[in-house]
Amino acid sequence: MAHPSQLGFQDAASPVMEELLHFHDHALMIVFLISTLVLYIIVAMVTTKLTNKFILDSQEIEIIWTLLPAMILILIALPSLRILYLMDEINDPHLTIKAVGHQWYWSYEYTDYEDLGFDSYMIPTQDLTPGQFRLLETDHRMVIPMESPIRVLVSADDVLHSWAVPSLGIKMDAVPGRLNQTAFITSRPGVFYGQCSEICGANHSFMPIVVEAVPLEHFENWSSLMLEDA
Repeated sequence: MAHPSQLGFQDAASPVMEELLHFHDHALMIVFLISTLVLYIIVAMVTTKLTNKFILDSQEIEIIWTLLPAMILILIALPSLRILYLMDEINDPHLTIKAVGHQWYWSYEYTDYEDLGFDSYMIPTQDLTPGQFRLLETDHRMVIPMESPIRVLVSADDVLHSWAVPSLGIKMDAVPGRLNQTAFITSRPGVFYGQCSEICGANHSFMPIVVEAVPLEHFENWSSLMLEDA
C-alpha cells in the first residue's frame, strides 16, 4: 500500500516485483554514474582555459566512447530481458481467475469452480468504515491462496481497461474480444490494492482492484461459503 509523499515503489509482494525492484535500483545506479560523469565533463570544459591537443583528434578516445555506451546498454538489457521472460512464465497454475473489465467495475470468475463468480464495485465514500481507503475499497475482494501460482485471464466487455496491481508487479491490458493472461505468486498474506490503468471513460478512477492473499485453509473456507451463497 502506498503512503503519502512516497517516492519509490510499493513494497514487493511477489517474486517478480522483487526482481523489478532490484532491476530499478541497478538501472538507477547506472543513470547516476552517467549523470555524474557528464556533469563533471561539462564543469571541466566550462571552467578550464586549457586545450589538450591530443583529445582534439584521438583514435583511442573515440574507441572508448563508442565501446563504453555499448557495454552499458548490455548491462541494462540482459537483466531486463531476463525479467521479461520471467514475467511471461506460466507453469502449472493452481488457480485460474478470469477478470473482466466493465464500465466501471470488475467481474471475477473462478473457472476451476462450477459456479463461483461475482462483480466487484467500488465502495462509495459515504459507506466506508473506519480504516478503509477511499477510492480503493471494493464490496467484493478477489481472494487467492498465498504462495500458489495464480493465472489471471484478463478481458473487457466494452472498452479498453487495464488490470494493474503495483505491489504484485502486474499490469495487463483488458481488450474487448481478446483474452490476455498473466500469472503471479504472492509471497506473503495481505491485501493489495490496484486500479484500472487505462483511461476508459468518465468513471475510470472509480473501478479499483483489491486482491486478498490468505492461507490455503482460509481460501477453501471462503470458497465454500461463496458457493453456498450462490
